[in-house]
Amino acid sequence: MGITLIIIVFVLGYTAIAFEHPLKINKAASALITGVLCWTIYMLQSASADTVTAELLHHLGEIASILFFLLGAMTIVELIDSHEGFEIITQKIKTRSTSQLLLIITVITFFLSALLDNLTTAIVMTSLCSRILNRKEDRLWFAGMIVIAANTGGAWSPLGDVTTTMLWIGGQITAMNIIKQLILPSMIGCIIPALIIARRFKGKTIESIPPSGASGKEIREGKLILIVGIGFLLFVPAFKTVTHLPPFMGMLLALGCMWVITTLIHKRKDIGTASKYTVANALQKIDTPSILFFLGILLAVSSLQSIGALKHLADALTNTLKNEYAIGTALGALSAIVDNVPLVAAAQGMYDLSTYPTDHPFWEFLALTTGTGGSMIIIGSAAGVAVMGIEQINFMWYLKKIGWVALVGFVVSILVFLLQVRVFH
Repeated sequence: MGITLIIIVFVLGYTAIAFEHPLKINKAASALITGVLCWTIYMLQSASADTVTAELLHHLGEIASILFFLLGAMTIVELIDSHEGFEIITQKIKTRSTSQLLLIITVITFFLSALLDNLTTAIVMTSLCSRILNRKEDRLWFAGMIVIAANTGGAWSPLGDVTTTMLWIGGQITAMNIIKQLILPSMIGCIIPALIIARRFKGKTIESIPPSGASGKEIREGKLILIVGIGFLLFVPAFKTVTHLPPFMGMLLALGCMWVITTLIHKRKDIGTASKYTVANALQKIDTPSILFFLGILLAVSSLQSIGALKHLADALTNTLKNEYAIGTALGALSAIVDNVPLVAAAQGMYDLSTYPTDHPFWEFLALTTGTGGSMIIIGSAAGVAVMGIEQINFMWYLKKIGWVALVGFVVSILVFLLQVRVFH
């Protein structure tokens, strides 16, 4: 009874998020209520309050690590923006063709997300596009493509997506092999959606970017903050690899260092001028409701994980489909609705390395499908949630306009992978 009630609450909450605009209820409110109600039901029907509390705090630790990472990345990007660091990049973009610009942004996002991670890259690239594009509709289409490119780019790198990192740490995949096996399917799964969306902008141009009105000193400060900020974002995956600490620790260290640097740069300026460049000001500008929304939705999903619903679902898929690639495809499609992290964790628990040894195609396929499947729904990935907050994208708009394009990319990447396996294995 308790499991059924939690699933009903989850579905109702998800529906309220999807119809945020008609209901005129902020998605963060719906997500928070859903998350808390799911855990309340679980607590009330449990025999041991201590067990449920321990599980909640365990999940909260994982959720907090994502939220603090998101908070740090958004603040660093906001600092770069307040110093007009992105202005330096936009001045270098010479193309006036909107379709060409889309393809340039897609390529940069795809490779940058493999180097950083899909969440940070999505935040950086969406913030950059908001400086270049004046029309809201154009920014929404670009943001949708950034989500697809960030997720496909993250899938083939051990650092690019949380689930790929989980499989890497768990010993299911090795770094060089996952790059070798998934770069082509991921690339094709990104190129096809980019070409589909680029056709929409055929013949359209962007307005010329006016020259920056900043003084020479402000431009130098902006350039310094841009270089240092991007440098620190690149430092985060390296910090994780060397120290084995979670990525949010590296991001918090990066934010602390940025705080010191910006303070030193502006210490001789009067308080009124310096205040707009401070970390405190940047923290006020970041989208806090999106972070609370992410907290709520992850709490709700973690309750499904704790009651065993996701494990039952994974078991049911295994018993019904009885084919490793069909199971991988189904889990990838599910990752658009439910966070891909618990799905991959469930798969890791179901299949040990004696069933599928290290670098078995099943693990590579799982990394591909769960990494890219989240693009089909805006809240299906961390990158999507972050972009949704920055550009205030409507859930249903994304589903209608971008969802089918992401589905095409998802299917194409699967077909390329299966063809690759057939040819080379």
